[in-house]
Amino acid sequence: MTFKPAKLLIALLVIAVPAFAQNVAVVNGKAIPTSRVDAVVKQVVAQGQQPDSPQLRELIKKDLIGREVMMQEAEKQGYGKKDDVKAAIDNARQAIMINAMLGDYIKKNPVTDADIKAEYDKFVAQAGDKEYHVRHILLATEAEANDVIAKIKGGAKFEDLAKLSKDTGSAANGGDLDWASPSSFPPVFSQAFVALQKGQVTEKPVQTPNGFHVIKVDDIRPAKLPTLEEVKPQIAEALAQKKVQAYQEELVKKAKVQ
Repeated sequence: MTFKPAKLLIALLVIAVPAFAQNVAVVNGKAIPTSRVDAVVKQVVAQGQQPDSPQLRELIKKDLIGREVMMQEAEKQGYGKKDDVKAAIDNARQAIMINAMLGDYIKKNPVTDADIKAEYDKFVAQAGDKEYHVRHILLATEAEANDVIAKIKGGAKFEDLAKLSKDTGSAANGGDLDWASPSSFPPVFSQAFVALQKGQVTEKPVQTPNGFHVIKVDDIRPAKLPTLEEVKPQIAEALAQKKVQAYQEELVKKAKVQ
């Protein structure tokens, strides 16, 4: 059986069209597959930059053609053989593979709502149910701090004496550290002021690695903590990072490192 020329042309076109449809362009013999355009479109749409459209696809197609032309020229000029370029490609390859593996690891070992709730409860317990408006005066020696305490007991204003503070950030503001929860400070510092009532000053200097502090509590109020729903994404991200870190440490322990 023989095909007439017209029928033969139609048959060839039927065979060729599906293969051609797999590519958006062929640059100097190198094909740019339609799947690559689809992947970029998916990323752009997911980021909320703009919706899928023929115009978007045409822009992406032109960009991929331009990149392919530049890539071929770079290869022609020998950049693929340069040591610094090969090192950068290797680093990028590592990052892509590691991120893909860790993404799958988190999917298989997800952070649960129970994990997030437990972490939130821990945060609430550490933060406490009160916030304190605190002032302090930081001195170099215990003797200087005792002298300041004595002057306050004698009637001197805390805010005036705060000008002597080594903490230049708060000295000009009367030693004001603003509202904060006890967990925002070193334990020895917070333990000293949570024992005070509104308006009281520490009876003895409080020593930290920075020096000796005289502390005053201006006011106390119920803590204004964020709700679980408000911080859920941040907690989930932090817990996922902990899982990844633990996984990496486990792999390092098993590895033979010389």
